[in-house]
Amino acid sequence: MINVTKTFLPPQDEYQALLKQAWDTGWMTNRGVLVKALEARLQSYLDVPRVLTMTNGTLPLQIAIKGLGLSGEIITTPFSYVATTSSIVWEGCTPVFVDIHPDYLTIDETQIEAAITERTTAILATHVFGNPCDVEAIETIAKKHHLKVIYDAAHSFGVRYKGQSVFNYGDVSTCSFHATKLFHTGEGGALFCQPEYYDVLFYHHNFGHQGNEAFQGLGINAKMSEPQAAMGLAVLPYMTEILNERQLICEQYSAAFELTPLEELPIRPDTDWNYSYYPVLFESEAQLLKVKAALELHSIFPRRYFYPSLNTLPYLEITPMPISESISKRVMCLPLYVGLKANDFETVNQIIRIIKTNI
Repeated sequence: MINVTKTFLPPQDEYQALLKQAWDTGWMTNRGVLVKALEARLQSYLDVPRVLTMTNGTLPLQIAIKGLGLSGEIITTPFSYVATTSSIVWEGCTPVFVDIHPDYLTIDETQIEAAITERTTAILATHVFGNPCDVEAIETIAKKHHLKVIYDAAHSFGVRYKGQSVFNYGDVSTCSFHATKLFHTGEGGALFCQPEYYDVLFYHHNFGHQGNEAFQGLGINAKMSEPQAAMGLAVLPYMTEILNERQLICEQYSAAFELTPLEELPIRPDTDWNYSYYPVLFESEAQLLKVKAALELHSIFPRRYFYPSLNTLPYLEITPMPISESISKRVMCLPLYVGLKANDFETVNQIIRIIKTNI
């Protein structure tokens, strides 16, 4: 069986050696030595000023909304994972959707200003499949209208835009370290922010504590555990290998599909991409479903991602988003993970042959 992704597992003895440090101290959570070590190494690897690790990738979004004091309306994208929208609703705000760019699939920055009202407090946009938003245009709009900017950068580990980490843009960026991501801690995530927000976001993720016996504000428990951090520390040394292998698979897909009607995701100029996913666009939903069924007959399971368009969620008032709705029905991510290239890419070649036969 070939799934759309597969967790990269470092050598078990290396993970166990790291985990033994926590075992020896009996310190399994509450920001032990491994969590602090992981944050320091990620700060260096990513070239970012601060890293705040958390127990999953959704809590950073919720804490960003809470910590920035947002209310009212938040402009966002309909083309993302459900957590982007559900976090807005969960925190008592109203998502206001703006349709997406037909090529890059990120929020269409030219439509943002028209959606701003007196109740708008922020823009929450997604770097789709690691493809950055037009961060300069969004920053200009946000400054003009005094809005906060949060980026859901769940897929953007290691992505650089114009020479710096994509996590350095906006007031807050968040990332997922879920087991399906190219860098992971089993389950986990992180928050990156401008320095002036760090302290308030930190106490929000730790029950609001100020020391052991005082509280400086409202908080919840979002702390990463030591076993999670151990996994991250074990995976991080393999990032070059992970990225190189994923790049080779993407290049093989691209070469094979060059003369087909499939559309690939164009990466925004000045971006050092991370090969986090390999999405392809079909001419119609019917064509996608035909290919998907053919692959599944051979125990190959791609994923319709992102689907459905978030403006159609059942707990929201539906607002038409024609580009997002069209794209979400026609996009599918192909299998991409370390180990897929076994047997001289024969597995990848099989996927390609099946797709070409059915389009």
